[in-house]
Amino acid sequence: MAMKLARTIRFDRSDLNVFPVAADEGEWALVGTFCFAALPADAITGKVKQAFSNGFLGCKSFGFSTLISVVTARPSDVAIIEDQLASHLVEKYGAPSKPTTAGAVASEINFMAELCDPHPTGTLLAIQRSWGDDGIREVFRSLPKPDSCAEQKIWTVIEDDRDDDHDDNHGRDQPNPTER
Repeated sequence: MAMKLARTIRFDRSDLNVFPVAADEGEWALVGTFCFAALPADAITGKVKQAFSNGFLGCKSFGFSTLISVVTARPSDVAIIEDQLASHLVEKYGAPSKPTTAGAVASEINFMAELCDPHPTGTLLAIQRSWGDDGIREVFRSLPKPDSCAEQKIWTVIEDDRDDDHDDNHGRDQPNPTER
């Protein structure tokens, strides 16, 4: 059964300059807060701080992306994400084996699915992390895709040929914050 997940998206080259490693455009993405869970707050500086504050985790490069786009994932896509994340948890975080990561992998994917599910395909999501009294705090913002280009690929750039007197809001509300 298909589910909604997300892929990384890049509108400009800024991710290449601000993160320790930038995710490639179009990678499957997860929230990825687990990457920072064992780090003390004072160790998060520079590019790592930028990734902590505003980065989603790409599942191939394990780099970061400022924005992600909600898409439909097939079961075969989910299997790829499961395998990539399980391998990463073994190689980077010392998990004893891929089978022992099943619970953590499922939790990460399920959380991303819950985050994406209420949004239409093409919606852009952004994250803001901070340290709170109870640990890491996450706030998510959604940016709906304009109806006028709902059928376009998420990475297609369309020139705006409207005159300057036209409303640029596209009838959208302000970004919608969601807090976890």
